[in-house]
Amino acid sequence: MRLTLRRPPSDQDASDVQGPARIDRRTKALTKRLAPGDVAVIDHEDIDRVAADALVSARPAAVLNAARSISGRYPNLGPQVLVEAGIPLVDDLGPAIMALREGTRVRVDGDDVYAGGELVASGKGQDVSSVLEAMDAAREGLSAELEAFAANTMEYLIREKDLLLDGVGVPEISTPIDGRHVLIVVRGYHYREDLQILRPYITDYRPVLVGVDGGADAILDEGFKPDLIVGDMDSVSDRALACGAEIVVHAYRDGRAPGLERVQELGVDPVVFPATGTSEDIAMLIADDKGAEVIVAVGTHATLVEFLDKGRAGMASTFLTRLRVGSKLVDAKGVSRLYRSTISNVQLVLLSLAGLLAVVAALAATAAGQTLLGLLGARFDDVWSWVRSLFGG
Repeated sequence: MRLTLRRPPSDQDASDVQGPARIDRRTKALTKRLAPGDVAVIDHEDIDRVAADALVSARPAAVLNAARSISGRYPNLGPQVLVEAGIPLVDDLGPAIMALREGTRVRVDGDDVYAGGELVASGKGQDVSSVLEAMDAAREGLSAELEAFAANTMEYLIREKDLLLDGVGVPEISTPIDGRHVLIVVRGYHYREDLQILRPYITDYRPVLVGVDGGADAILDEGFKPDLIVGDMDSVSDRALACGAEIVVHAYRDGRAPGLERVQELGVDPVVFPATGTSEDIAMLIADDKGAEVIVAVGTHATLVEFLDKGRAGMASTFLTRLRVGSKLVDAKGVSRLYRSTISNVQLVLLSLAGLLAVVAALAATAAGQTLLGLLGARFDDVWSWVRSLFGG
């Protein structure tokens, strides 16, 4: 896998960039309140692509990372997204940057960050060249990560074999799934674009719509209502949780469910599903166990780099879950890049003629329409006679 970086769309760098600091150790939480021109302050080692896409959408003046954006474990994709978008990225600033007060106006000058004229922290400014160099070095660490991934896969298989093989532990839900198509939307690469392309499919087949955390908001944004929302509830909006969908809270195996209290505070009585894997795993397992005919996945993770880019060893569970539901699974990730709906000029002309004929037929069916057509016909005869007289002398 050879990475090529494009030049950013502008010459913006980390020299004398200023703005109010917005600080959060959880990048996903920060992007919800980040406004254009803010300076994003995060503590995110190995920035993944989904987080970077969310940051780019918020259009911050700069991204300041207390940790290393590329640790060297594997070639994570987030820093590439940021530098290609022309957003200044300063790495490895240390814990001092996280001690800033929310809203403090900061100035970024190269590798240094100032607040009130005083130096707060120094790190390493990233650009196209440095990211490319770090990615080349990180590629060498893939073999070790592959070994760890294989070990995690076996560990998960041993721990959750009853769930994977026999569906033991899948909770009862009220949403009818048996014999239906199920569309699962996850906040992954190009998930919004892919969901837009699938609008005709949703209209025609009326699948059960399942939003995994923030995927539920994407469903709502497209004008549909999710039937089921699955996740630990850390990236889904209150609007989605209160839309009337059935809620399944993903809990740890020991019973702890960090998202349970939030859902209950909204007056919703959820179903709790303790499982070791990820939320997208349990969404697929629920759909399969409840008899889904087809499972269409949008934004889910499928490749090794995507599993690693998710930033958790537990992504090994997704690999096994895909094997479990493989006969039903249709992966729609990337369909927006494969298919673009286009209408040719010939089709436009034929469509216009069909519309014109329909109008004429409608007019001919009424007395007033017949009178109008007669007047138009007489006027056309006058014009035609005048044209003939010009050429006939």
